[in-house]
Amino acid sequence: MPAYSVMAEDCCAAAPSRRRSCPDCGERAQSVDTLTVKALLTPEALARFEVAQMRFCTTPSCHVVYFDDEQVFGTADLGVAVWQKSAPGARVVCYCFGENESEMRAEIARTGTSDAVARVRAGIAARRCACEVRNPRGTCCLGDVTQATQALLAEVSSTVPR
Repeated sequence: MPAYSVMAEDCCAAAPSRRRSCPDCGERAQSVDTLTVKALLTPEALARFEVAQMRFCTTPSCHVVYFDDEQVFGTADLGVAVWQKSAPGARVVCYCFGENESEMRAEIARTGTSDAVARVRAGIAARRCACEVRNPRGTCCLGDVTQATQALLAEVSSTVPR
């Protein structure tokens, strides 16, 4: 008989969090899967992590990214920059396919449009996305890419002389 014990299937099940609002900014936050949090924390932050139902704060001016009733992880605790928390300019918008603001802006300046949404949709259709792990929000980034494209189109069109 092996000296180890069989782990229960729910060994990593997260305890429900009662806190729904960010402890720093007070804004309501959305649930995020534990797998996302574990995948994106730095090794040092991961060493402090206790499995729990985490929340993701989207407030741009707030340093908090993930939290639960007991733990708080900020932007410095992640191995990637968080789109919602980073200054506009060259932010990564799609973590699976590398769509970022500076390349999208250059594409719009060059062609008058951006095909970023179509590229991301093609990647999704080919089942190549891993947003649940790569995107700090733990959800599909297509909405973020669409929002960024619309904002960049407006920005570029406002700078074009008439």
